[in-house]
Amino acid sequence: MLFSKSRQLVGLDIGTHSIKAFQLKESGGGYQLVHAAVKPLDPEVIVDGTVMDAERVSSAIREIYQENKITCKDVALSVSGISVIVKKINLPEMTVEEQDESIQWEAEQYIPFDIEDVNIDFQILRPVGEEAKRQMEVLLVAVKKDKINEYTSLAKESGLNPVVVDVDVFALENMYEINYELNKNEAVALIDIGAGIMNINVVSDSMPAFTRDISIGGNQFTEAIQKEFGVGYEEAEKVKKGQDVEGVKFQDVVPILETVSNDIASEILRSFDFYRATASASKDQIARVMISGGCSKLKGFREFLAKQLGMEVEIINPFQNIEIAEGTFDMDFIKEIAPTAAVGIGMALRRADDK
Repeated sequence: MLFSKSRQLVGLDIGTHSIKAFQLKESGGGYQLVHAAVKPLDPEVIVDGTVMDAERVSSAIREIYQENKITCKDVALSVSGISVIVKKINLPEMTVEEQDESIQWEAEQYIPFDIEDVNIDFQILRPVGEEAKRQMEVLLVAVKKDKINEYTSLAKESGLNPVVVDVDVFALENMYEINYELNKNEAVALIDIGAGIMNINVVSDSMPAFTRDISIGGNQFTEAIQKEFGVGYEEAEKVKKGQDVEGVKFQDVVPILETVSNDIASEILRSFDFYRATASASKDQIARVMISGGCSKLKGFREFLAKQLGMEVEIINPFQNIEIAEGTFDMDFIKEIAPTAAVGIGMALRRADDK
């Protein structure tokens, strides 16, 4: 299921740069952190969201389980990128019995892939229009079957049971809702900027109002530094994060970082323009921008983005309202991984019987 609360799951975030695993348990009306683990991946293992070496990814998943003594085999996975289509459409009101068949048929008009090649799911958001011409707003999601199979196969080959397949932008929203207050008539932009993909979800009135995945991220910084200074991947990664390396000081790469940051800001501004152009955006202007992902940790990036966007930008803390038992985790480790844990925590909130 794409939109898939009972049995706890491990949120397994298979990213370009690392594998992340998180497990939560319900505690006193909230959640307590049970497991939080990160395993780096070599840069050539997953490229542009495509798994190039399945065995090395599966090996990393097995290692993260063994090293952290994770016993729960049921996992929630998440996908994003060009293989994922998210659209809001209006349809005539219909009975629950009519929905599956009718919405599947309607979906063909909106999906740019062969309908046989995708898995489709939907969620009814709310009624819209005048009483006499009442329609319903439907959130439609289609994901290429080969993308789902690619990720579920990795889990199965690692000895795990993939129970839920989510979408990154929805995982972000789930994470946000338990950690922050959603104000009515206020839109907030949740932006996860990873190594290869940037996910944008503008949430308004507790619902996704606009979503977009863009193939841009931290790898653009690294590749630009490698090209300009002729250094290896590891050296470029270090200097990107603020460390001086042999022959290259951080100050030397600042112009490159600003150029790529400007490209990212331009894509965000373009997305905001798309959002504002929609009818549903007329009353809810974007009041806050919350960022996560590896790029959010780069020195000066948040401040640069705030200046370019002309609004306050805050780094998400996905552990803000999650109980962390004293002595169970190294809090420096939790603080270090927090900006990159947003999607994984969102997935760990899923349950085996979710719709």
